[in-house]
Amino acid sequence: MGTQKHLDIAIIGGGIAGLTLAIALHHRGVPFTLYEQAHAFGEIGAGVSFTPSAVQAMQCCHDGIFDAFEKVCTRNEWESKQTVWFDYHDGYNTPPGPSFPISNSLGQRGVHRAEFLDQLVKLIPQHVARFNKVLTSITTAASGKLVMAFGDGTTAEADAIIGCDGIKSRVRQELFPTCKPSYSHKYAYRGLIPMKQAIDAVGNENAQNACMYSRKYSNRAQMGPGGHVLTFPVKSGTVMNVVAFHTSEEPWQDSERNVRTATRADALRDFAGYGEDVTKILQLTDEKLNVWAIFDLHDNPVPLFYQGRVCISGDAAHATSPHHGAGAGFCIEDSAVLAALLSHEAINSPADLELAFAVFDECRRERGQWLVESSRFIGDCYEWRAEGVGNDFAKIENEINRRNSIIADVDVAVMCQQARDTLSRKCGSLVRGFSANI
Repeated sequence: MGTQKHLDIAIIGGGIAGLTLAIALHHRGVPFTLYEQAHAFGEIGAGVSFTPSAVQAMQCCHDGIFDAFEKVCTRNEWESKQTVWFDYHDGYNTPPGPSFPISNSLGQRGVHRAEFLDQLVKLIPQHVARFNKVLTSITTAASGKLVMAFGDGTTAEADAIIGCDGIKSRVRQELFPTCKPSYSHKYAYRGLIPMKQAIDAVGNENAQNACMYSRKYSNRAQMGPGGHVLTFPVKSGTVMNVVAFHTSEEPWQDSERNVRTATRADALRDFAGYGEDVTKILQLTDEKLNVWAIFDLHDNPVPLFYQGRVCISGDAAHATSPHHGAGAGFCIEDSAVLAALLSHEAINSPADLELAFAVFDECRRERGQWLVESSRFIGDCYEWRAEGVGNDFAKIENEINRRNSIIADVDVAVMCQQARDTLSRKCGSLVRGFSANI
């Protein structure tokens, strides 16, 4: 642990973004308090996968995060599939049409969100967290401290606030009230299937290794709503995680709630006409399913990732659709860069924190907002709907690999060092400017 700084930073939100930042700051001697609206740490959703850049970011934050990931992650079962992210299949025709592997240096590494979070919680002391704290407003006291008001009637002060509070971020609402998530016209059924049943349905290869089944709208005469289904092993290969995306031109009925209850029959109706593997998979899901509307900040991006000493990170800053499988990983990249900046030797007082946040914005906003745009495009690409790509499998493969390489082919340690170097230059400019005025 580094030398303790005399700062008081508030982290709002205890999901993957908030906890990885908390761990990174704790082990660098940067004081913080984490405020979580739930009664305990917990994650919703089922499986999530990580890209090579995300794993680098874990190691940059703290080796314990990478160790936690390694403890709970599940790889493709077959040795020949270790660098395969997904095998992309024609999910329309029976027998299936063309397919190709989508590969990277890491392959598929899936975790169950709750299991991963349970491991992360062990890496910070219990006393740093405050629960049942629903942020309602941020104001500034006469002392210059930032004042957070919570739904339970309490308040707390901090030198700086970092919003890691997800797609519905209250911190973002405080900074940029008009930057609200919009519906992407895709929703997803989520399910978990015991691996033995999955193998009986689709065979060892497709059950035990990550697959994507895609198609366009059943009316071949026109492009229209489509869908794609992802499957990959989690829980040490004992369970197959299923995410079935459906594109609909209809609006989502409740913009305040992005989850609704549906049935297996609803899923089978939305995916009627798909190949037999997709039908067999959906027939094994629970009778009652959750349907998740896919919202993102594509239509209403934030102009900055900070204002003054208030900053937003992760989904609060660049909430994205999940089609690149990189949203959670970008949250951890943000945490790595923020920790590198806030632990910089030049950041010693509340007045220094705004500069650190400005550099974070400069280093992370373009990449974060590119992901939001590209993820929308690639989701349509999977479904043979993307402009200029259509159902040309060679073009689909090229677009997937080109865009995935932008995500994966980075050096996160260099990214963090470049952020620190930028901060050093700006601090040097400030000092020289001050000296010139004496």
